[in-house]
Amino acid sequence: MRKAALICSRELWQHGQGPTHPLRPERLRMVYELLQAYAAFDDKASLLLPPSPATDEELALWHTKEYIDAVRRLSAGDKRVSSWRYHLGPGDNPVFPAMYETEALKAGSSLLAARLVVEKEVDVAFSFAGGLHHAMPGYASGFCVFNDPAIAIRWLANQGLRVAYVDVDAHHGDGVQAAFYGTDQVLTISLHESGHYLFPGTGFVHELGSGAGRGYSVNIPLFPSTGDEVYLWAFEQVVPPLVTDFAPDVLVTQLGVDTHYADPLTHLQLTTAGQAAVIRSFRDMELPWVAMGGGGYSVHTVARAWTLAYGIMSDQEFADQIPESYAHVYGDRWLHDHEKPTISGRDLSSAREHAEHQVAALRNALAL
Repeated sequence: MRKAALICSRELWQHGQGPTHPLRPERLRMVYELLQAYAAFDDKASLLLPPSPATDEELALWHTKEYIDAVRRLSAGDKRVSSWRYHLGPGDNPVFPAMYETEALKAGSSLLAARLVVEKEVDVAFSFAGGLHHAMPGYASGFCVFNDPAIAIRWLANQGLRVAYVDVDAHHGDGVQAAFYGTDQVLTISLHESGHYLFPGTGFVHELGSGAGRGYSVNIPLFPSTGDEVYLWAFEQVVPPLVTDFAPDVLVTQLGVDTHYADPLTHLQLTTAGQAAVIRSFRDMELPWVAMGGGGYSVHTVARAWTLAYGIMSDQEFADQIPESYAHVYGDRWLHDHEKPTISGRDLSSAREHAEHQVAALRNALAL
């Protein structure tokens, strides 16, 4: 029997970037409440575990001490710190009360997930508040203050483990790529909407790594209208064979669900069925698995998608009709999508042609 854990605490959604910011903390509460409505933690093999905040030493696995201190001081309202120097302030990365505590707790969630998996307490641990893959050593980026995937993977690598990181967020995982661009101990793979159309404007096939890391940074940029069929084809062409060849000790995944057709910030066209197929592929790799959340800006979609994901991780089958206790509050009736996006024949053809070209270019670059 597979043993799974959700890393969760109410403190993860008590504070956030504000009511008008796209990254709304209530999406985390909704995931928790939907899973509770399905009694997902009644099984002894399914654990609900609270995290502790990452320490400054742990945050420094990726971030500079200067930046960590600045985040703490800004969080406490210290006006003497120039927020713009650290890309914090009005816009994508606003300063908010308890910012340091909240974001350190998210990093601690992913570190706990990594420890649980390494110590074989569980087969898979889901840090659904994590996956904040854009933050750089000395500055915030793309709604991300601390880069918990980079921190957790650094911790895993320091244990002498080989790590395969696969990022399926609609946005390129640029911060994590940067963290491991020069090493062959960590394989990073990112499938995302092309940087020609979407932030952060990176993640092209030619970004292959440097020095010892040459060939261990892999990117598949996709056309905006890419739906389930083309996305899953590209995924299967690249991810399982590369992960198998790399033979990692641990699989780390970033499971941003802003690939969904209802997401307001992106342009991919996946359904919950397509997203679930990706999760099943990760499960079928039968590796120790550290899963993290990520993007997703339609809060109702996030709740359904990550509930489906945890069901697959924990080998639980949830009824399609959402329990009344949750439906009464939020209005959602079905766990799975009952509608599909409308993709024109022209867009479908363009998406397929683009994906085939990117996969062929990657194969040529890696001499597969």
